[in-house]
Amino acid sequence: MTRILAGKPIADQIRAEVATRAAAFEKQHGRPPGLAALLVGDDPASRVYVSTKARACAEVGIAGRTVTLPATATQAELEAAVDALNRDPEIDGFLVQLPLPAHLDTRRVLERIAPEKDVDGFHPVNVGRLWSGEPGGLVPATPAGVMELLRRSEIELAGRRAVIVGRSNIVGKPMAALLLAAHCTVTLCHSRTRDLAGVCREADLLVAALGRPGLLGREHVREGAVVIDVGVNRVDDPALVERLFPGDEARRTRLAEKGYVLAGDVDQVAIEGHAGALTPVPGGVGPLTVTMLLVNVLQAAERR
Repeated sequence: MTRILAGKPIADQIRAEVATRAAAFEKQHGRPPGLAALLVGDDPASRVYVSTKARACAEVGIAGRTVTLPATATQAELEAAVDALNRDPEIDGFLVQLPLPAHLDTRRVLERIAPEKDVDGFHPVNVGRLWSGEPGGLVPATPAGVMELLRRSEIELAGRRAVIVGRSNIVGKPMAALLLAAHCTVTLCHSRTRDLAGVCREADLLVAALGRPGLLGREHVREGAVVIDVGVNRVDDPALVERLFPGDEARRTRLAEKGYVLAGDVDQVAIEGHAGALTPVPGGVGPLTVTMLLVNVLQAAERR
């Protein structure tokens, strides 16, 4: 029987811990920890993400602020807004909501954020600290959330073979660094990996983070392996929905009503009963991502 690793109970536990520490911080310093989100333009998905983060801040006693610039903002205007947040004594951490409009240089913007306020963990200084094992860096929230999920679920890591499918700077690469630090033997796969299924079957721990719905099936998973599905994909193709969720009337209804259903990178129905443990989509890694952002804000505040 496959063990389901639900993220929400663990996220709730961590948020309670953050709320306690945030209250202690405010008592000591006379203000709550502060997070700002810098939003450029009116992208609906970005607005939803920012509002979700603002609600999460309010729930744990972190002061949230949103700084909004028009989609026509110049590179100089955006960098000036970053500089202002770097100087703001009440902002302990901030993020620039991605993606930015195409005319803006994302790398230049991210490198302008003060590393100690870079709660997304994207600045080269924080990336370097992660890979070199130096303390004091801030780690991207999603892979940090995966590590908390594994730790609090008492999944043994030391000495185990971990395979990560996906090499993004946001998930795949930092996930590899964190698992290496936890004494795993790590393989990082990508679109040009030969015999992907064969490599994946070597894994005690398989992390799927490539953004392609249902790509990894039973042939990719060794019996008894722990499978962490980071993917959250909107699927609007009825044929694909039926393949991934055969006979699932609830998802058929959701597809008809909303125009899409959510699916992970793993064919979860195919590996149910075969994998040793599995994170569901939705409800697995997702709840931990915003939660670990809050942890990063609190850590940044306490260090400052």
